[in-house]
Amino acid sequence: MTRYRLVAAALAALVVVGSANLARAGEEPSAAASFSREGLARVGDYIRNEIATGKIPGAILLIQQHGKPVYFESFGVRDIATKLPMTEDTIFRLYSMSKPITSVAAMMLVEDGKLKLDDPVSKYIPAFAETKVGVEKRSDDGTLTLVEEPLERPITITDLLRHTSGLPYGYIGGGLVRARHAEAGLVRRNLSNAEFAEQVAKLPLVEQPGTRWDYGLSTDVLGRVIEVASGKSLLEFEKERLLGPLGMSETAFILTDPAMRPRIAEPMPTDRAISPVTNVRDPMEPRKMQSGGGGMVGTIGDYARFAQMLLNGGTFEGRRYLKPETIALMTSDHIGPETKIARDYAYYPGESSGFGLGFAVRTSVPPNTSWPIGEYRWDGVAGTFFFVDPKDDMFAIFMVQTPSQRGRIQTGLKTLIYQAMGK
Repeated sequence: MTRYRLVAAALAALVVVGSANLARAGEEPSAAASFSREGLARVGDYIRNEIATGKIPGAILLIQQHGKPVYFESFGVRDIATKLPMTEDTIFRLYSMSKPITSVAAMMLVEDGKLKLDDPVSKYIPAFAETKVGVEKRSDDGTLTLVEEPLERPITITDLLRHTSGLPYGYIGGGLVRARHAEAGLVRRNLSNAEFAEQVAKLPLVEQPGTRWDYGLSTDVLGRVIEVASGKSLLEFEKERLLGPLGMSETAFILTDPAMRPRIAEPMPTDRAISPVTNVRDPMEPRKMQSGGGGMVGTIGDYARFAQMLLNGGTFEGRRYLKPETIALMTSDHIGPETKIARDYAYYPGESSGFGLGFAVRTSVPPNTSWPIGEYRWDGVAGTFFFVDPKDDMFAIFMVQTPSQRGRIQTGLKTLIYQAMGK
């Protein structure tokens, strides 16, 4: 048996939560599950067709219910250049699937009493006391200029968790504020978390804090808050309190062992753009920043442990990470109509969802679906996604690297998964 097969065999055991066997494609699902064999076969056929038509090199799907995998299968190859098969130990760029991990770490500090949700961010990063809001003003000749105005109230920890801080991504949307952020290019510069936070605090916000859900740099700033509140680097704190105890040994911000290079999943050669100016990054490239908003890499086995902990209400294998009421708070809608919080033009959770403290939260059933109210989820720009469905006591994780196809595949797969449940 090769070294990689040995590693894969060991990691396969990590995926199994409370079960000794994996339900592979073609095997009868667990009696406790509500999935049909025929429905799960259609799920697998969908993924195989994506590979056969040249849209993705390969993927891995895990569906877990009642603490046991009901479907777990690897498809295709990690990289069409190497033709190495997709296996359980394959490493994926998680991008924004890092955000739920960072959010959980922050809520651990809230439970510790080291953070408060209504704390101003400036308590931990003083530079944010001077942050302004950028407002576009049109002169008599029609020229737009950017005027910086004082904050009506400080950015809070809650704002960072629910994306109401006014901190944008410069490459999403238009306007002079986003152009200023794009010009600064902070994410592309080799800055530490402390340096990044100091620099972003000098840039104007795109709106007043607490007024609009606007996807952006909030969780990266939250990562720096965690460092200040804990007295440790973001990775040190997460390893000590979350990643290490959960057994997420393959989750990191950069890879340092050259032997891990063949395990990295790659997108199709023509499918590497994650923004107009940025391609998928090399996880082995040294960088100082530990991006809580989008910098992590990991395996499906690691993320399965994290998802099961969430589904369990904050516990895993006899250890408590968060209180049930904290999980309930995080997975409740915090931007509903009663808050009067607006939604930006590219509101990624969609019309049928609100947003909690780190997750999109289903608040109504979308047309022509049976997706349950209370389901929570997020995804990554390189194609990975997961959702947790407390009503059906299940979660699903799909690992793939395809920036261009991620939305279409996510919708198609999720539809088939629920059809396999007879819904």
